[in-house]
Amino acid sequence: MCIHCGFGAGFRGFTRRDLMERAGAAGLAVPLAQAQEEKPAPPPPAPAVEVPVLKVVYLRPKEKYWLGWPGTAWDPEGFAARSRGLVERFARELKMKVEFEPEPLTSSGAVEAFLKKLADEKPQGVVVFPLHMNQWSNVNRIAAAGVPTVIFAGLGMCFTGHIAKVSRQPGVYLASTADYDLGAARFGMRLIKARHEVRRATIAVVRGKESKEQVLEPLGLRLKFVPRDRFPEAFQAAAADEEARDMAEEYLRNAVKCVEPTREDLLNAARCYTAARRIMREEGCDGITMDCLGLVTARQIPTPPCMAWARLLDAGLLGVCEADLNAVMSQILSIQLLGKPGFQQDPVPETVHNTFIGAHCVCPTRIHGLDRPPVPFILRSHSESNLGVSLQVLWPPGQTVTVMQFTGPGKMILGRGKVLRNLDTPPAGGCRTSVELALEAPADTRDTKGFHQLFIAGDHVRDFQAYAQMWGIAAESL
Repeated sequence: MCIHCGFGAGFRGFTRRDLMERAGAAGLAVPLAQAQEEKPAPPPPAPAVEVPVLKVVYLRPKEKYWLGWPGTAWDPEGFAARSRGLVERFARELKMKVEFEPEPLTSSGAVEAFLKKLADEKPQGVVVFPLHMNQWSNVNRIAAAGVPTVIFAGLGMCFTGHIAKVSRQPGVYLASTADYDLGAARFGMRLIKARHEVRRATIAVVRGKESKEQVLEPLGLRLKFVPRDRFPEAFQAAAADEEARDMAEEYLRNAVKCVEPTREDLLNAARCYTAARRIMREEGCDGITMDCLGLVTARQIPTPPCMAWARLLDAGLLGVCEADLNAVMSQILSIQLLGKPGFQQDPVPETVHNTFIGAHCVCPTRIHGLDRPPVPFILRSHSESNLGVSLQVLWPPGQTVTVMQFTGPGKMILGRGKVLRNLDTPPAGGCRTSVELALEAPADTRDTKGFHQLFIAGDHVRDFQAYAQMWGIAAESL
């Protein structure tokens, strides 16, 4: 965490229920579970639909194929049957509903009737499978209908000229690929599901003295601003009980080693988690961000919430540093789209070797995915205050990393790099998790854009670009 920054102002698809259940399965209390000693606030208004609905349609000539791609030997009926089974399986995994057109569309009139159905029923998306190269005029008509559109064009269905325009069209995700396991079609469905879940989420913003609500468009993410005094009150009410002791022992048992923290520090870190959980439950929220450094500076809490925030992220919930709304948007999209929490960091250009160092005292351990094993970590103090518990998370050298950040609700910056090494504090200053990357761009790391960008394990630049195109977000290079 940086007190000087001034920025305070899968995998399966994950539903809100999935994330709550994951938290419980990991030994974490469920933020939106039934109240215990306190009565929860009324839930926020329900979304327009509980489960996203997708229409699925196949396009083909009426007559039997003869010459021309995909070829007379290609089996459209076999592909349609197999792909239907896969799409139905994806929908179950992602908790979506799919409705297939009873027959392939083989005429202009059939396409017109389907367009009327889209206008009348207003599904959350449509999945289009062209089964012949001569169907692109009809594909384009569906893509222009104003419904988020996923197009799967297997090898043999298009040349460059067929898709050059529609593949870049807002509201469209087009996969021209030889992946006949339909992984790309599943990802297109995830683009729609991720937006649905982001728009259903509410995040507590603990700062200042004002209580209010705000919706960040075009994401549709809801914020509930909570006075900062609520957190020290919730901390004082949190007991160093058996749950807190179990949490402290769990981190001691799983750490590579423990350097600065005492058992009392670990118990206080667990109490921070309990306090955050209580506020989230009372406010009906799926995550929390807070002016944490202000509370530590004013000595209103004895420990920063670093360990608590890491624990929330490892459960697929949001624990975001410094009430940074850009980081809130970045984290929720990474979790909902990829099933991976990111590492929110303070950026440092290394000018001797032209590398890029990201450092912070909060980092998740499940960087490879919520359903993947954690990476090693060391128990440290919060570096700037030398208080409490922070995790020094050890990133694997050679790991490809996506650098991503929202720089406002409708803007995103993206880059790619590779982990060179982890840095220790001391001898270095800064924050406990400190990761050095070799960036692909910019050519000079002093020109890197943004602050509190996420490091996300894996190459996901095109995934985020696809989300940005589908939902009207401007994406630019890091």
